[in-house]
Amino acid sequence: MPGFKNNVNSITKNKCKKFSCIHPDTDGDDVVIAGMAGKFPNCHNVAEYEYKLYNKIDMIDDDERRWPHFHAELPKRLGKIYDIEKFDATFFGVHFKQSHSMDPQIRMLLEVAYEAIIDAGVNPKSLRGTKTGVYIGCILSESEKAWIYEKDTSDGFGLTGCNRAMAANRISYSLGLEGPSFALDTACSSSLYALDNAFSAFCNGEIDAAIIGASNLCLHPYVTLQFARLGVLASDGYCRPFDKNASGYTRSEAISCLFLQRKRDAKRIYANVVYSKTNCDGHKAEGITYPSGKMQEKLLREFYQEVDVLPANLGFMEAHCTGTKVGDPEECRAIDNVLCSQRSTPLLVGSVKSNAGHSEATAGICSLVKVCLAFETGQIAPNINYTEMRSEIPALAEGRLIVVKEKMNLEKPYIGVNSFGFGGANAHALLKAFDKIKINHGVPNDDLPRLITWAGRTEESVKVVLDSIEGKPLDAEFISLLHNIQNDDVTGLVFRGYGIFAKDGNTSAKCLARQVDHYSGIKRPIVWVFSGMGSQWTEMGSSLMTIPQFRESIERCQK
Repeated sequence: MPGFKNNVNSITKNKCKKFSCIHPDTDGDDVVIAGMAGKFPNCHNVAEYEYKLYNKIDMIDDDERRWPHFHAELPKRLGKIYDIEKFDATFFGVHFKQSHSMDPQIRMLLEVAYEAIIDAGVNPKSLRGTKTGVYIGCILSESEKAWIYEKDTSDGFGLTGCNRAMAANRISYSLGLEGPSFALDTACSSSLYALDNAFSAFCNGEIDAAIIGASNLCLHPYVTLQFARLGVLASDGYCRPFDKNASGYTRSEAISCLFLQRKRDAKRIYANVVYSKTNCDGHKAEGITYPSGKMQEKLLREFYQEVDVLPANLGFMEAHCTGTKVGDPEECRAIDNVLCSQRSTPLLVGSVKSNAGHSEATAGICSLVKVCLAFETGQIAPNINYTEMRSEIPALAEGRLIVVKEKMNLEKPYIGVNSFGFGGANAHALLKAFDKIKINHGVPNDDLPRLITWAGRTEESVKVVLDSIEGKPLDAEFISLLHNIQNDDVTGLVFRGYGIFAKDGNTSAKCLARQVDHYSGIKRPIVWVFSGMGSQWTEMGSSLMTIPQFRESIERCQK
């Protein structure tokens, strides 16, 4: 009997070790963010989002793309994304009748999820049949009224087009993914809850990869009117986290996805996901929407007791702060009590909502993308709409928290991210910078030109990729990612092109030749042409010695 108990104890210990979220078995078991993509207010992609963040460009405007300024209680300023009317239904295998009755959120999530996988250097076709999970945060479908409640249709496509479960299930269906697939709604913390669910699934061995994402579109004015009457929106449309003039948040749209893998499988790493944890406020005498600083503090305290990272090692805290009267002071008090109390230096803090508004379900993903950009650039993007600190936040007044107002260097490798739902669902995640430093911008030591091939749905899409190589350092690692994406044929990519690029010093690449054509479907064999006898000359093969592998082979033969 004692031997049996010892075996049970041994198995239990090994099992706990195997499925430990904080201490994976090996370095290769770490969960990493390998790819990211998205559409943000007045930004077509992550690159434009990065540019506007770091150049302090306000992404919110007052144009009337969604609805006219017809109601005095509706703020005129709103964060809006582009191209919600566009969708390549044929490429994703969606019937045209279904595509016309689909919530634009679901259409765009499908596109953005595909782009995130591509960004990771992975061909989406290679994921078919794999245990890849899909976790999507989605609160409201502001278009379902038009497709379900106001039209008597004979096909029922409105139901399958607007059901929020389809936000995740449609991605799994179109890409052939066989891991868990579901939508989450914890209000404004939905996307960080998506991260938490994916992280736990990795730890439990349920999945090998994951797509996490979220969507938020503002399509019906009465939803915004409800938020305004709830008292959470700034009437002037300016979101001012930490600022004395803060009066609420600005509603905003965003659709974004991240692709997560284990470190050993990843070809690109933006950040390590160190840990994730959630809790709920429970009952509060003030009401369900009142934020509980006490429970936020409890979450942070338990989090940093469980993880082997000291608060002193945090380089930045991306706060949830939305500019509401109650929310910002409660959150900052929790951060101050748990983190600042264990530091000898001030903690840098910021909130992307000052730049891009509050995208509600997508807020956490917007923050995670901002954090990944900080790791990539080594600099923290600044807040805007911040002129003077709020007196109700002692940690700011006394210098324990410092709001990032200009670009600042990231001095420590860890960044914490807060996200809170208005029903009391709280989440916190800790990310770490990838410790591998790219040498010389990835420029190779040899002088060999590089061949890049690319296939796309349109001629323009191929040209965009080839154009992106010029004017930047010839990054051999990035080119390797492009090669990996194109290593398998994808049906429907009817334009094919190539470019030959050489390094021009260490600062840019120059194009030696390029061509883009419509693909006819005819496969052409590779042909080797030899000049025959009698045309040899001295040192005719010397140029081959510039190829490192060829040189190594010849040198081995010489020995």
